[in-house]
Amino acid sequence: MTTGGSRAVRRFALPGVTGVLLWTLIIAMIVWSFAETAPSLDRLMRGANRLFAPDGMLARMFPPDLGRLPQVGRSLLETFQMAITGTVLGIVLSFPLAIFAAEGLSPNAFLRGLARAVVAVFRTVPDLVWAIIFIITVGLGPAAGVLAIMVDTMGFAGRFFAEAMEETDKGPREALSAIGATRPGLIFSAVVPQALPAFTATTLFCLEKAVRNSVVLGLVGAGGIGIELKTAFDLFDYDQALTVIIAIFALVIAVEQLSGWIRRKII
Repeated sequence: MTTGGSRAVRRFALPGVTGVLLWTLIIAMIVWSFAETAPSLDRLMRGANRLFAPDGMLARMFPPDLGRLPQVGRSLLETFQMAITGTVLGIVLSFPLAIFAAEGLSPNAFLRGLARAVVAVFRTVPDLVWAIIFIITVGLGPAAGVLAIMVDTMGFAGRFFAEAMEETDKGPREALSAIGATRPGLIFSAVVPQALPAFTATTLFCLEKAVRNSVVLGLVGAGGIGIELKTAFDLFDYDQALTVIIAIFALVIAVEQLSGWIRRKII
């Protein structure tokens, strides 16, 4: 359709041969993935029957068993302590790593590339793998969990800290540089104050992430309440497992609410 003699604008250009091949490959990969991994309807029905049957898992979960509630509470506290310790250590170590990774702040290109490679490795390797590595290194217990959370936090916060510093206004930095300010002076006087809200938000998100991850780390022996959950399921104590799940849910919700309140007050 034309208006005022002008030619109609074509909304979508027809893909070329390369585009057609690419979309064909993507669709084929999606269909293949569904065919190889998606559960069949029969399997879903049998699973639902085991879950919702009168003697199924859900029926055996209620009412929750509160007999070991004190031990669950101690494990939950240990999980929270792991998350706090790992997050604090990770944030502290992320800051210098982010400075080296940030363009315009790193002393040279080699250090910037090296710092970015370290951040990429920390982000790429899952925290569960780090937990297994540290269990082999320092043994079972919360120390391995703390180290795994620390490394995972360094990968997460290191990237976002660096991006936040790169996005700050360069005007104050250039003005201080013109009067002979040192590199630390530039960073702490011109960069950090501007990036502080982003630092705060990232730190709080890291804490939320660490609380959730620390539960999973316990499943491989890295301390915390995860081991309680694994033991309950291994022994088919589903009522005890429900108690642990409720405790985990309460902790995660409490941390998220506290984090949101702090963000609203500070940022």
